[in-house]
This record gives sequence, C-alpha cells and structure tokens, in this order.
Amino acid sequence: MQSAGLTQVVTENELIAVKLHFGERGNTAYIRPIFIRRIVDELKALGGRPFLTDTNTLYVGSRGESLSHLETAYRNGFTPYVVNAPIIIAGGIRCSTAEEVTVSGKHYQSVSIAKELLEADALIVVSHFKGHDLTVFGGALKNLGMGCAVRKGKLSMHSSVRPFVTEERCDACRLCIRWCPTEAITIDEVAHIDPEKCIGCGECFPSCPQKAINISWDSASKETQEKMVEHASGVVSHFGEKVLYLSFLTQISPSCDCWPFADAPIVPDIGMLCSRDPVAIDSASYDLVNQQLGLADSRLGKEVSAGEDKFIVLYPHSDGMVQLKHAESLGMGTRKYSLKKIK
Repeated sequence: MQSAGLTQVVTENELIAVKLHFGERGNTAYIRPIFIRRIVDELKALGGRPFLTDTNTLYVGSRGESLSHLETAYRNGFTPYVVNAPIIIAGGIRCSTAEEVTVSGKHYQSVSIAKELLEADALIVVSHFKGHDLTVFGGALKNLGMGCAVRKGKLSMHSSVRPFVTEERCDACRLCIRWCPTEAITIDEVAHIDPEKCIGCGECFPSCPQKAINISWDSASKETQEKMVEHASGVVSHFGEKVLYLSFLTQISPSCDCWPFADAPIVPDIGMLCSRDPVAIDSASYDLVNQQLGLADSRLGKEVSAGEDKFIVLYPHSDGMVQLKHAESLGMGTRKYSLKKIK
C-alpha cells in the first residue's frame, strides 16, 4: 500500500471508505477479516478514519437488506472488535439511498451510486479476484460498479439478462425458486419463468444443478459488463485521485463470493496486488491467474496448462476482456502494466 502511493490517498481526519465483500453466509473464500484489520490499522496510522462498507444485493440471500447483511458480516468475522473499524451498509436499509453521478458512457449519462459511500473523502477498494458466472471474472471493476450501485443501478445492469428454461433438462427440484427475489419462477412438472416478473438478476442460472436454465449469453454478458464498468466510472470520477486498489489473489474460486459455499480454487494462491489503476490491477490479476497451472480437481475439470486462459475454459460463452476494454475506452486506466515485487 505504501509503495503504491497510499499517502497520496489518505489525509488526516478524512473519512475513508474501505469497499469490500463480506461474503455470503456459508461462503469461505472471502478475504479474511484479519487481513482487513492490517489495512485499517495502516489507514489509522496515517490519521484516516476508516469504515468498512458494501451495498445490499439484488438477489435473495443473507445480504438482501442491511440488517441481515450486517448479521452476515458479523458471522463471517467482520466485527468492529476484529477489524478495528465500524461497518456501514451503503445505500440504506433497502439499497435505495443514492446520488446520481454524471458519466459519459455508451449506455448511461448518469449512474445511481450509494450515497453513504460517496460521502467519504477517499476510497480503498479491496477485492477478492475470482471467476463470475455472468461477468466472467470479478475484480476491482466489478467491486466498484456492481458493488457501489444501489438497487436501481443493479436492476439496470441486469436488464439484458433474460433466462429461459430448457424443459427436457428440468427435474423440478425447486432450487431456483430459493434464489428468485420476485417470485418469477413457478414449478409444476418443470420450472416456468414469468418474463413480466423477471428482473434479470441471473441468480437462477447458476443455482440449477441440471443446467436447465440458460441465458442468451452474447448480449447479456457483454451489456452487463459494459453497464457495470460505466457505474464504476461514476465512482472513480467522483473520488478522482483519492482511490487505492488492493486485490487478493487467494482461494481463486470459479464463482462469486455471493454463493453460500466456496467451490475449489481453480489455481494455487498467488498473492496480493496494489495499484492506483483499476484497469491495470484487473488486467494483471487476469494474466497472473492464467500463468498458473489450472487445478484438475476444480470446476475446470481437467489440468489446464500454465499460460492457457482459465476463464475461457470456465465460461466459453462470454468474453471477460469486454470490461477491461470498455474501462480503458472510458479513460479509467490502461491494460498495460508493469509488476514490481515487494518482499
């Protein structure tokens, strides 16, 4: 953090938002609270006043509103006594308290960002790099875009996601119903999705063990990634130079920490990255994962050689480069980077 320019971000007595993911109840891959404590202690040593924050989820889960979100954070070890900082769920109890931030995007001219987060003086973005069923991978850009938006923004980002049921595969197990926040799914002999009620959150797709629920991936993933990046650009433009990015390349799971379990890591642990550039840190993270030997006992399903793209093996229907290229086109950073090892 010091090497990456922390003293240029943190000023004495300023409020510092530490944006992270507290992990769904039952998940075990999220960043350990004892590591977050070290970050908080460093911020306090510089005179900053840090707080940990995240927004509520669009889907039904243990972080769907602020009370259960706080309970989940505490259960996963993120208590003020452990992390040495208070926890504030941004966006209000129902994730609707927002400010509009002007952007110059392909899809938006303004985006809705959680108000409490924008009221901080500086931002530390702490991301657990991993795969993601819709955006291919999740790193700093996803933490910024999807993670800082209120419900209105999350809905808009998922508006192109329209799941459908392949009836011959469906065995009416009812697991998908548990993840639908709008009761859009009904079951008789097979599952049915009501297009009028569906908000496109996409959570039913990975919940199906029979792979009976699918999405028109080409448009859904591409548009969602672009919209996510444009929300991220609103956050970055608001804070300007007062942002630092930390990414943990540990327990690199194939799916998001939003799931109530952690799948086997796809590669061995790599380490941590720190940068002032969200595009560069995500690009470096992506490359570092692909430079590793893919683990056969993971969802990869086979040993994937070092240098081969692990995310293409996991998600052949989508292109994770979309978010990096779009962020670069918006002037958020560069995919070119150099790595400096800190011993």
